[in-house]
Amino acid sequence: MGPDQAVEMMRRLLIEALLLSAPMLVGAAIISLIVSLLQTLTSVQEQTLTAVPRLLVVFAIAMVTMPWTVHRLVNFTVHLWTGLQRYLG
Repeated sequence: MGPDQAVEMMRRLLIEALLLSAPMLVGAAIISLIVSLLQTLTSVQEQTLTAVPRLLVVFAIAMVTMPWTVHRLVNFTVHLWTGLQRYLG
């Protein structure tokens, strides 16, 4: 495997990781912004108030997007294994 092939494989891997984590990261960012805004408006500075809703939203998004995530991971793995001879030889 040459350096160009290794870079291409890592590029595809990082893009796939970005796509799979994006829904949960966006959901956590939005809920954090909303809770932060509510904390600012009400002057309540409780740390658990920010963590618990964020965890619940990330869990809910993970459960909703699970079929899509598994489908993408399976497709990525199949393409990696079927194209492995291209990288090895």
